[in-house]
Amino acid sequence: MNLVLVLISLLLASSFIFNPNREPLPNIILIMADDMGYECLGAYGSRSYHTPNLDRMANEGVMFEHCYSQPLCTPSRVKIMTGKYNFRNYQAFGYLDPKEKTFGNLLKDAGYATCVAGKWQLNGISGQKIEGWEDRNRPHHFGFDEYCLWQLDLTRAEGERYANPLLVQNGEILPRDENQYGSRVISDFVLDFIDRKKEEPFFVYYPMNLVHDPFVPTPKSNDWQDPSKRYAGDTSYFKDMVAYTDFIIGRIIQKLEENNLSKNTLILFTGDNGTHVSIHSSMKDGQVIKGEKGKMTDGGTRVPLIAYWPEKAVNGKVSSNLVDFSDFLPTLAAVAGIPTKKVYQSDGMSFLPEILGHNYKPKEYIYMYYQPKWGKFENGVFVRDQRYKLYDDGRFFDIQMDVLEQHPLPMGKLNEEAGKALEKFKNVLAKMPGTP
Repeated sequence: MNLVLVLISLLLASSFIFNPNREPLPNIILIMADDMGYECLGAYGSRSYHTPNLDRMANEGVMFEHCYSQPLCTPSRVKIMTGKYNFRNYQAFGYLDPKEKTFGNLLKDAGYATCVAGKWQLNGISGQKIEGWEDRNRPHHFGFDEYCLWQLDLTRAEGERYANPLLVQNGEILPRDENQYGSRVISDFVLDFIDRKKEEPFFVYYPMNLVHDPFVPTPKSNDWQDPSKRYAGDTSYFKDMVAYTDFIIGRIIQKLEENNLSKNTLILFTGDNGTHVSIHSSMKDGQVIKGEKGKMTDGGTRVPLIAYWPEKAVNGKVSSNLVDFSDFLPTLAAVAGIPTKKVYQSDGMSFLPEILGHNYKPKEYIYMYYQPKWGKFENGVFVRDQRYKLYDDGRFFDIQMDVLEQHPLPMGKLNEEAGKALEKFKNVLAKMPGTP
């Protein structure tokens, strides 16, 4: 009898996925640059970098002005993959608890072919090696059929991510080659996956190696021809790394177009946190923005978010609605038709209606709990909206007028708008965990 029930379940699942009368499940590609704040894209007003493919995505899709990550890489990766605030499941830097479920698990269970490619850094090899750090099946455990990754079970000290990269692909260490460029190898893997899975729904999670330091030449830089400069470390190469990121985006768009997949594929592009503190970027309005990776300011938490889906996403829309990294999992689930309330607990809400131009009630605030467990970065909690921001230590800012957070608002002299925001944020903090 149990066997009969299993067979019936399989038949129902297959009819859900392959029913010719049902619209095919959309493909999903989530790309997350490493250490790239919003100020690195031309579409957001940058004049320091060349990003024509990303700018095209923004011009033909939806660009979100208020997307906020955690200030540091692992806290962001744990949050985006599980849809949960950090206080629920962030245990250590460079680690994702195997007891958690990710958007990879959800989409695989929904019938998607899944892969992850790029930077992993979730097995627990950073700092002290946590039990299970050597498990090369961990990406499979989190729902990914295939992978090509840097820092899976091998440390940065054993091999870097760019020239002569140390990558593990589906359980095997790839041969080292001084003339190979890690980001090219990884993007080739992604393109091959798309080619091989074009007849079925697929999900690609691409947490890029770029543009994290060391700042080094790319194969499109003149200095790449000099092997002695391939790991020299110089911020002057940062613009080349941004350009190469955009080049990879262009290759992915081209691959989808070649396979006639563009109209049924949602591409989301974001960054895991703000730009490195050594980088200064010029904007078209005359501002010079300093990266503040690790800090809870806009320079550390405000990241790009572009949704590109030809003939589905609203063309050229600039959204001022709030989005944070807890919102990605429910959004991906909504794209795949998965009722997350029945199968998964998330702290976020789907922003798919905003992409498609449907009516919905956007979130009124963002709550951030930040305990980096790495380096000298400070813990903290804040609640914010598009303009105002309240920290759990009582500091209250008008970000619109004071983006660097240099002048806390005097509590006794608030206007009506600021006063209402303050009271609302206080109520949120009273219900949520306070200082880590």
